[in-house]
Amino acid sequence: MITSQLLAYVAISVFCVLKASSLDTFIAAVYEHAVVLPDTTPTPVSREEALVFMNRNLDVLEGAIKSATSQGVHIIVTPEDGIYGYNFSRESIYPYLEDIPNPQVNWIPCNNPNRFGYNPVQERLSCLAKNNSIYVVANIGDKKSCNTSDPQCPPDGRYQYNTNVVFDSQGKLVARYHKQNLFLGEEQFNAPKKPEMVTFDTTFGKFGIFTCFDILFHDPAVALVKDLHVDTILFPTAWMNVLPHLSAVEFHSAWAMGMGVNFLASNIHHPSNRMTGSGIYAPDFPKAFHYDMKTQDGKLIISTLDSHPAHSTVNWTSYASRIDAFPTGNQKFKGTVFFDEFTFVELTEITGNYTVCQKDLCCHLSYEMSEKRSDEVYALGAFDGLHVVEGSYYLQICTLLKCETTDLRTCGGSVDTASTRFDSFSLSGTFRTQYVFPEVLLSDVQLAPKEFEVSSDGRLFSLKPTSGPLLTVTLFGRLYEKDPASSGSPELTEYAGRIMLVVMTPIVYSLCW
Repeated sequence: MITSQLLAYVAISVFCVLKASSLDTFIAAVYEHAVVLPDTTPTPVSREEALVFMNRNLDVLEGAIKSATSQGVHIIVTPEDGIYGYNFSRESIYPYLEDIPNPQVNWIPCNNPNRFGYNPVQERLSCLAKNNSIYVVANIGDKKSCNTSDPQCPPDGRYQYNTNVVFDSQGKLVARYHKQNLFLGEEQFNAPKKPEMVTFDTTFGKFGIFTCFDILFHDPAVALVKDLHVDTILFPTAWMNVLPHLSAVEFHSAWAMGMGVNFLASNIHHPSNRMTGSGIYAPDFPKAFHYDMKTQDGKLIISTLDSHPAHSTVNWTSYASRIDAFPTGNQKFKGTVFFDEFTFVELTEITGNYTVCQKDLCCHLSYEMSEKRSDEVYALGAFDGLHVVEGSYYLQICTLLKCETTDLRTCGGSVDTASTRFDSFSLSGTFRTQYVFPEVLLSDVQLAPKEFEVSSDGRLFSLKPTSGPLLTVTLFGRLYEKDPASSGSPELTEYAGRIMLVVMTPIVYSLCW
């Protein structure tokens, strides 16, 4: 009896201590880094030369980490490729790689740097975390030896992985994630044999982590939220903006809202490669974001988040399936959005109700413009099909967007400025998926925090007139179950490569976009 009472007392005491030590909110930071890029050389550099170069980037990241620490930040995320850059072959990346152990080894590299060989990058990251009492998230390269007993072992006898690492505020390695969905041309790295679901717990919530192109696929991104119930996603990325639907701040904020999690996205800053856009996003609205195509400077972004954000369930087809199609009388036309053929109708009046359908998807729009300008055209579009350029994945999209010019043939092209404001809008669709990401993007690629909402029956609607001219209002749906078995099939990769060479040269391949 005494023993059982004692155990009960201990259990209650432990619970009280854990509850007292947990935080309802935390301060997060992401750093958009203007990475110093290495010189292109015909032969790989030495390990010593690689370390000298990586330390140039680590010096910059150290400054950001110290600045974040001085502002009370608990965790900071730095970008994909943020320590050594990009444009590598399999051979030229090798001097930049380290052997990163499984976090289960309980290792603080700052205290015991040589326990797993010579790993100066991990040692420096660990010391930055420990000496500043902050969680540090970074992207580096991992190498793992293999031999002929492994039938999948590469000819050079090693696996090379695009890898995220997390060091806690004591400097301990607490997470290691190998990128699963490698982007087109990222041949310097291998994908792990199966997706890794990497999480770790803190006093300010449960975290999951993945990288860049992973966000467009079910595993590991969706599984971390739906199966492992993380509160916050950490997202190092090297993201090239693709308008109208896949600019970084636009899509990452939409993913946070659609999945109901906090999302910390840290991007590379290289405007010449269309690379900018980092942010701290909550399920209800973006807390802080940065998009800058004009300067060459990095940017530290800081905001406070709920440790366990609340999120309501949305039935994305409920409203749209209950209403009749609006009799618009408009002539439908075709337009291309990022190589996908949409069905469009033009918005011809200052206010109206429109419906457009493609296959199983019907999109309904009600809107009121502040004015109907003669020099700008908007259209409502629908797409229901398989996207096959730069990856293969099935989409259902409803979108209100500004056309490039008044020529309807330009609807769907890349546009970053507009002049027309909307007093109201309501967009819905007959989606066959629960994974829909709501986007609202204003002129100059700016977000619209607290200006719109999603109802439980699947309507994306405005709460007030838009604060700026409108680029797009979009419901971006993913049907993961209709994806091909392999998104990187040789046929699709070859086709995508031809398209990229024709229409997007010059381009850097080893990135997310």
